[in-house]
Amino acid sequence: MNKKTYAGIPDKYARIDDAKVVLIPVPYDGTSTWQKGADKGPEAFLHASENMELFDIETRSEPYKKGVYLAPAITENSSPEKMVDTVHKITRSYINQEKFVTVFGGEHSVSIGTIRAFNECFEDLTVVQIDAHADLRPKYEGSACNHACAVYEASKTTNLIQVGIRSMDISELENMDENQVYFAHDIIRDDEWITNAVHQMTENVFITIDLDAFDPSILPSTGTPEPGGLLWYETLEFLKKIFKKKNVVGFDIVELCPNEKEKSSDFLAAKLYYKMLAYKFRYASGKPDEDEEEDYDD
Repeated sequence: MNKKTYAGIPDKYARIDDAKVVLIPVPYDGTSTWQKGADKGPEAFLHASENMELFDIETRSEPYKKGVYLAPAITENSSPEKMVDTVHKITRSYINQEKFVTVFGGEHSVSIGTIRAFNECFEDLTVVQIDAHADLRPKYEGSACNHACAVYEASKTTNLIQVGIRSMDISELENMDENQVYFAHDIIRDDEWITNAVHQMTENVFITIDLDAFDPSILPSTGTPEPGGLLWYETLEFLKKIFKKKNVVGFDIVELCPNEKEKSSDFLAAKLYYKMLAYKFRYASGKPDEDEEEDYDD
């Protein structure tokens, strides 16, 4: 029996030796504090991906043909610290094989390990966090590897840009550079926020997406849904601009908390992942076709 592949793609596009992309599932939910279930996120994402059309209309491409290797899931859950250490080591090992490494969680504490690996492997790294929550606590519930601490380390060691934030504790202000934060309530009034955010990025960019960044009207199945979130096309406009202008070195997507009665969230996550691959391979040169539309209409 053939090994399961990402999106059910043929084996010839799923082999590690030939694939340009590595996808690492991390079904971890050890520190979430409200709704549990993010450990089921990778499985739901992969199932939705198997039922997704693989031709991307916008870029007129089939990104899976670049090759996507579905790595063994990281199942370390003995402690948050050991999970982060395992994610860090395995992510780094694939980066060192010159793969475009992507990770699907699991809760946001997973990203502490992925960001650490990318920061070690790429100089002058910008981390773009798309999220409802600031996640800037140095420690929470006795651990620095808690989901509430997901980008604290990045705030000290990388160029961190935060987008979509609309929930935080007052204590996090001391670790926040508000000049590089695009709060959700400001985004709706600022037509230049995408341009301004991209200008603040260095050449090498890692993107971490907590799915609660999206408005619950289009993605309700996440552990801590917050009103007033991002919508689909404005998010794609932002991502497209990053991929066009910068060298995106990898990304992760976290915090899908699947619901048996609501599958649209799973499918949004699947389409988002595939769309980011489409942008990576369409715009990797930084020189889109001259007749390519620059941005989506509002």
